[in-house]
Amino acid sequence: MAVLNDEQEMLRDMAREWTTNESPVTEWRKVRAAGDPQAWDSSVYATMAEMGWTGVIIPEEHGGSDFGWLSAGLVVEQLGKTLTASPLVATTIAASAIILGGSDEQKAEWLPRITSGEVVATLAVDESARHDPSKIEAAVSDGKLSGTKKFVHEAHGAGLFVVAATDGLYLVPAGDGVTLHNRSLADQRNHADVEFSGAAAHKLASGGDDLLEQVLDRARVLTACEMLGMAQQVFDTTLDYLKQRVQFNQVLATFQALQHRMADLFADLALMRSAVEGGLQALDAGFRTSQAATMAKAEANRVLHLVSKEGIQLHGGIGMTDEYDVGFYLKRARVLEASFGSTSYLKDRYASLSGY
Repeated sequence: MAVLNDEQEMLRDMAREWTTNESPVTEWRKVRAAGDPQAWDSSVYATMAEMGWTGVIIPEEHGGSDFGWLSAGLVVEQLGKTLTASPLVATTIAASAIILGGSDEQKAEWLPRITSGEVVATLAVDESARHDPSKIEAAVSDGKLSGTKKFVHEAHGAGLFVVAATDGLYLVPAGDGVTLHNRSLADQRNHADVEFSGAAAHKLASGGDDLLEQVLDRARVLTACEMLGMAQQVFDTTLDYLKQRVQFNQVLATFQALQHRMADLFADLALMRSAVEGGLQALDAGFRTSQAATMAKAEANRVLHLVSKEGIQLHGGIGMTDEYDVGFYLKRARVLEASFGSTSYLKDRYASLSGY
């Protein structure tokens, strides 16, 4: 487990208290029932901005706290525990692209507005059903972008898109030439296919040839943080259920076979936490970030898939009913597992990075 300083402990505890008291899963149920494609509450996101969460990785000269990726991950993990619907992850990823590759003018234009919560931003990369950043056909000609991006997270309500084109990353403000087509996925969150037809595009030219992969490394680690929070919550919820559910006149937690299954999940969670926190620390240190990010997301995929599946099974048939929250975690898990690289894709990528 990562060693936190006093400020990071305070940030984590604040996020934990806020999500527990102000944004439990019942709040997600309300958002889902509303049926709005945006699928997050603007007032809730404004509160996050007021608490400083939108500026954790943003430099102080642009209104942020420059508190680092480990600190950002602490907040996102707590949001994952209660399935809090917000564009914080997507916007933080997009902000990292501007920090890494933006000009001074682009940083001054967008980062303060992201920090204040005025602008929601998101990353648009994939153009097919599977994550593959090597297959990009969207192109810019005379400052105008044309192409379609699939499965863009938090596209509804976004004011800025960071878009991967054939020759780099571009900033594309929402507006003329940008059309959203709603995507309804299992998690019932905010997803869309985004069609760009001659949209004004401004290149991020300061990040080098590997800018896209640097941004995707950050996307993988931060997504893994959300998955870590979800996996921990499913484990805790399932353990509580086994301790109170009686079958054959015995509490389920007294059955040795179930104890073994929970012990195995506990060990897997420890491995997942180690990989995810290692990814965050690698981003902060700037050391072997691609390897650490790839491992973090691959391990998050593996463990959350297992924990969410076991959580359903150990709850029995009632786990699949809408009355119980555990089913929401499984649905969200399957979407996040496919985001920014499936397990097989990430294993291949890690082997390539290792020279195999």
